[in-house]
Amino acid sequence: MNFGKVGRFFKDVANELKAVSYPTKEDVKEGTIVVIVVSMIVAIFLSLVDFIFGRLMTLIF
Repeated sequence: MNFGKVGRFFKDVANELKAVSYPTKEDVKEGTIVVIVVSMIVAIFLSLVDFIFGRLMTLIF
């Protein structure tokens, strides 16, 4: 096994991680709020669709 290549790989990984720009605390907070709100909207929409189709099925059958 070529340990020089393995060592270089981990050195390159460390250098890439230094170049990463991480989101600020505020960005993370805003993103979390967006995900929660969109998830709630989708859940409500799917619940309504399920309710409507359930009622339609009871009327048809």
